[in-house]
Amino acid sequence: MNRLRLTKLVLFPAALIPVARLGWKALHDGLGANPIEVITHSTGDWTLILILVTLAITPLRRLTRQYWLIGLRRMVGLFAFFYGTLHFLTYIWLDKFFDLHEVWKDVYKRPFITVGFSAFVLLIPLAITSTKGWIRRLGGKNWQRLHRLIYLTGILGVIHYWWLVKADIRKPEEYAVVLSILLLYRIGTWAYEARKHTPASSKTNEGSQVASS
Repeated sequence: MNRLRLTKLVLFPAALIPVARLGWKALHDGLGANPIEVITHSTGDWTLILILVTLAITPLRRLTRQYWLIGLRRMVGLFAFFYGTLHFLTYIWLDKFFDLHEVWKDVYKRPFITVGFSAFVLLIPLAITSTKGWIRRLGGKNWQRLHRLIYLTGILGVIHYWWLVKADIRKPEEYAVVLSILLLYRIGTWAYEARKHTPASSKTNEGSQVASS
C-alpha cells in the first residue's frame, strides 16, 4: 500500500473526529448552556483549519519534495466544505429555524454574516469542480484560476471570525498569521515563476537597451 492511500485511510476517520465529538457531547448533554454557540464555533474553527491545511499542502509538498502530498488536497478541501456546510446549517437551522427572511436580513445588515456567507458561497463551486472530470471540462489553467478562490475564501473566513469575536481576537489572529505566511509564500512563488518564464527575447531587448544607453 503506497503512502498516499495509507495517509488517506488515516485522514478520513481523523477528519470526522470533531463532528463525532460534537455528536457525542450532544447526546450526553455536554454542550453547555449554549449548545448552538458551541457547535457554531467548533464547526467554524474546523472549516478555517482545514482551509489553511488545504493551502499549506502545496508549499509543504515543494519544500519537503514529498510530491505525493498533492493527492491529499482534494480530500482536505472537501472536508473544509463539509464543516463549512455544518457551520452554515447550524446558523440557518438551529439559530434561524429556516426563516429565510431573517437570514437575508442578517446577511444584509450584519457585516460579519455577509462576509461569512460570501466565504461559504465561494466554497460551493470549489467543491463541485474538485473532480478529475471537472478538471478536464474546464481545462487545467481555467480550473487552477477558479480554485485560487480558496485564498479569498480563507481571507473572508478570517475576517468573519475577527468581526464575530470583536474583543478576544487571539484565535482569529493566529489564523490570520498562518494565512498571511501562506499568502506571502504563494505571492513569492508567483513572482518567481513569472520572472523565470519571461521570454528570452524581452530579456535580450532589455539588455540591448541598457547597452545602447
